[in-house]
Amino acid sequence: MKNISELMVDLAYSALIFNNKEIAEEVKYLEEKIDETYYKLQEAAIERAIEEENSAPALILIRLATSIEAISDSAVEIANVVLRDIEPHPVLLESIKESDISITRARVREGSILVNKTLGELNLASETGMWVIAIKRGNHWIFGPTENTMIKVGDILLAKGPIEGVNHFHNLCSGKDKKI
Repeated sequence: MKNISELMVDLAYSALIFNNKEIAEEVKYLEEKIDETYYKLQEAAIERAIEEENSAPALILIRLATSIEAISDSAVEIANVVLRDIEPHPVLLESIKESDISITRARVREGSILVNKTLGELNLASETGMWVIAIKRGNHWIFGPTENTMIKVGDILLAKGPIEGVNHFHNLCSGKDKKI
């Protein structure tokens, strides 16, 4: 739940930055999955507390899950700005611009050294500071790609990282830079 809620926040900001309804819809979908997991977790924690006759671990787990669920709800609120065609508040836009972390997207072109390599092989996060949070391949999204996820020509990569790494990341995707 924690990893998904963190991804949701990144995706919600991506939807806002790029005014992308498709990404915003995915945030809503993930929130529904978080809600399902949250309710199942509550039931399991209560059942275990009854079995063990000890409510303390269940209370801790439920409180943690409640916080995570609140984060996912907040991500949906951010995404709803895009889904409802609301102009983002100027303070929000300014805070995004002032952030040390940037979210960017780039299409992987023929000739890029990223093509047909896994994220694990490339080690992009360590080498460039840019962390790939999602990949759009055709009409399909891959959220939270793993080290085994292979990059293909035409993939659109959503990545976050320091502003200083954005140009190098774009140059790697376009094929201009041949070294990571």
